[in-house]
Amino acid sequence: MNKRKVGEQWEIHATEYLKNKGYDIIEHNYRCRMGEIDIIAKEQEQLVFVEVKYRSGRTLGYSLEAITPAKQNTLCKVAAYYLTTVYKSQNIACRFDVIGFDTINGKVEISHIVNAF
Repeated sequence: MNKRKVGEQWEIHATEYLKNKGYDIIEHNYRCRMGEIDIIAKEQEQLVFVEVKYRSGRTLGYSLEAITPAKQNTLCKVAAYYLTTVYKSQNIACRFDVIGFDTINGKVEISHIVNAF
């Protein structure tokens, strides 16, 4: 399976995880010229931009370590574009969450950092 298909599968798991926690899912794989946000959701009155990462082993480190400052910067730009084009304002309560899936000793562990950056 290619990387994009694998990523899609873990984004589906993340979506179900968020739904079970009471989030309303608004968009999947929102793309613009600056990049992509995996999931856009709403929790209560706050808009949540969610990045999903998966690692099948430790050779590349843990999934959450892949959210570098450069990646955070890209996500912020995409979110600003989304707010400007969809909501016509950047004065909306929002945050960035990160969900990581790591396979360790054959078992998948999930990590969810709320307001990660």
